[in-house]
Amino acid sequence: MSCAIARPSLEASPSSPVSAAPHQGIARHTPEYLRAQWALFLAGFASFSLIYCVQPLLPAFAQTFGITAAQSSLALSLTTGLLAVAIVLAGAFSQALGRRGLMFTSMALASLLNIAAAVVPSWNALLAARALEGLVLGGVPAVAMAYLAEEIDPRHLARAMGLYLAGTAFGGMTGRVGMGLLTEWVSWQFALGLLGGLCLLSAIGFLALLPPSRNFTPRPGLQLHFHLQAWGGHLRNPQLWSIYAVGFTLTSIFVSMFNYATFRLAGAPYGLSQTQISLLFLAFGFGMVASSTAGRLAERMGRRPLLLAGFALMLAGMLLTLSSALPVVFTGIALVTTGFFVGHAVASSSVGPLAGATKGHAASLYLLFYYLGSSVVGSIAGWFWQHGGWSAVVALTAALALLGLGLAWRGRGFAAAG
Repeated sequence: MSCAIARPSLEASPSSPVSAAPHQGIARHTPEYLRAQWALFLAGFASFSLIYCVQPLLPAFAQTFGITAAQSSLALSLTTGLLAVAIVLAGAFSQALGRRGLMFTSMALASLLNIAAAVVPSWNALLAARALEGLVLGGVPAVAMAYLAEEIDPRHLARAMGLYLAGTAFGGMTGRVGMGLLTEWVSWQFALGLLGGLCLLSAIGFLALLPPSRNFTPRPGLQLHFHLQAWGGHLRNPQLWSIYAVGFTLTSIFVSMFNYATFRLAGAPYGLSQTQISLLFLAFGFGMVASSTAGRLAERMGRRPLLLAGFALMLAGMLLTLSSALPVVFTGIALVTTGFFVGHAVASSSVGPLAGATKGHAASLYLLFYYLGSSVVGSIAGWFWQHGGWSAVVALTAALALLGLGLAWRGRGFAAAG
């Protein structure tokens, strides 16, 4: 984030958890806090709408290119798979390049690649564009988490993280619902290109709004030993391991459900249109509320009870989707969405307090596991769908929800984070 960010001389050293005289953090009810909120809301909106905009288009891809449901899911799985790897690298590069400039560059390049995906002529070319999109988007999620952990007053971190995640929920909803609605009137190619242009404007707004870093000192050069030492230290921390495992489990359930719910509702006995299916993603509105509410409740109740509640909601929701009645199915999807965003808000805000000075490295590892769940289990669930239908997908995700409950109950990281 190389946008001429002014930094005071007294800043926390990234090589030591003890700082000389750190800025105490951006407090609530200040103009800087409001600017940071809106900037990171735009970052969450742009990045998540770009990542997940193809999800309601998977049946259209299967029809256009003559491919299977599992093959069409690669348009999302390749993006999230390379995103998982890129996030780790971005956490390291942001130590040298700065936070703000890297996030802006990532958002702008990903927007242009989404436009490219809209105009390429073949399935393989579309997959290549989507893969590159995941690679460049790595500069947003981990760096945003690190920025919040460094710059926001610790008393308000959970609340601020929840509001950032509300932006990701809005982006996920807008990308998915917008794609579905637009494809009733225009081609999916035009819809993808239009979203790319909107996200490019969001990137410019983000750059104009985000306050400069005050508790971050750049480390010029790659400094491989420093980064390996930071990652290794976090991977040897059992408290962080429990949080990373929870992130993997959360997104495995969530993405698997939405990937194949679209195919279930498009087929018999429902036969829903693309527009009708896209309305399914209005459930992300519950995620927006859940994220911001979870941040406030975590300050009062603690993280572990909320995480247990999040996984319980996801389990109950997946079981409800076994019903053949559409209202019950939609209720189940809303419960899974609410539980996911509650859990993600709790888990992501638990990383920073345990990370010491290398918060970017810890956040990048959390998101590595988070997106590996999306990519790996999201594709594996395609095998369950093809061989066992929706009941098999529910069995897989219900088992993961039970695993998540166990991790939340036994994980020490959530009690230690406060």
